[in-house]
Amino acid sequence: MKKKMITAVLLVLLGIAALIAYPVLRIRWAPSVSPPLPAAAPEEIGRLRAHVEELSIRIGPRSVLDYSNIEATRRYIFATLRALGYDPVLQTYDYRGRPFSNVIISIPGTGKREETVLIGAHYDTVDGTPGADDNASGVAVLLEICRILKGSSPGRTLKMVFFVLEEPPAFRTQFMGSAVYAREAKAAGEKISAMISLEMLGYYSEKKGGQAFPLPLMGLMFSTTPDFIAVVGNLNSAGLVRRIAQSLRQGCDIPVETLATVGFVPGVDFSDHRSFWEVGWPAAMITDTAFYRNPNYHGEGDTIATLDFDRMGRLLEGLVKTVEDLCNT
Repeated sequence: MKKKMITAVLLVLLGIAALIAYPVLRIRWAPSVSPPLPAAAPEEIGRLRAHVEELSIRIGPRSVLDYSNIEATRRYIFATLRALGYDPVLQTYDYRGRPFSNVIISIPGTGKREETVLIGAHYDTVDGTPGADDNASGVAVLLEICRILKGSSPGRTLKMVFFVLEEPPAFRTQFMGSAVYAREAKAAGEKISAMISLEMLGYYSEKKGGQAFPLPLMGLMFSTTPDFIAVVGNLNSAGLVRRIAQSLRQGCDIPVETLATVGFVPGVDFSDHRSFWEVGWPAAMITDTAFYRNPNYHGEGDTIATLDFDRMGRLLEGLVKTVEDLCNT
């Protein structure tokens, strides 16, 4: 009897695992989408494309195994920020006997200076991928947010951070760039009222059914067409998720879906926002949902040809409004 019960439980668990795994594998096996080029690319779209070209083509894979490429990426980000008139700061630490650096810029607040709004994106990749969507897209958008907000006067202090070592093997360890930042900021008494992680922002499709989800039946509650951007947080960040979504909807015409749930839902904590949850701060991820729609995730096919720069440009406008609202309201 006991053996039968154990067998039954194992079968149920295997069934649940299959229900969760199948949609992701279905996306992985699906053909990739190459969006049409915009008829006339505005300057913002051209700059976004130029950043992704530099990172994913000229530099290439930016994993912990490609140290020279990680350093080239850091230098590119640093030089771009300097050219915009910023004075970026490096937060450097050792991992596996080598120095790695977060790149940080700050705009002091004019009202609630002691409170910080932080928006970040990681600039490394896993081994063997050009990482156009993951995460050159996030870095490109963040660089353009820096450009647009240069000379602004936010009510709260605004920090824009380019994190190193988000990907494995550092992921979920104390050596993630975001974990180093969050830990040191907490020790220093920094008060972060909102953190946003920009994580894969460039892959979209009009194919109905092309969107998968971490749990069965979620397709009944959310759009199955991967033409939206998602705002994801834990229960402690539910208010932040709502505020971000409201600003995005007011600032751009990209559809927005939200999810504030427990951290063990697969994929919900798969980026730098997790590091800020760990120390008790509200944080959310803005994402195209990664492997739940993009078949090129962590692979050689994650190239610039698969990114929709028109949508990225429209999303950029909404993100600028989001940052301004979080800093000033």
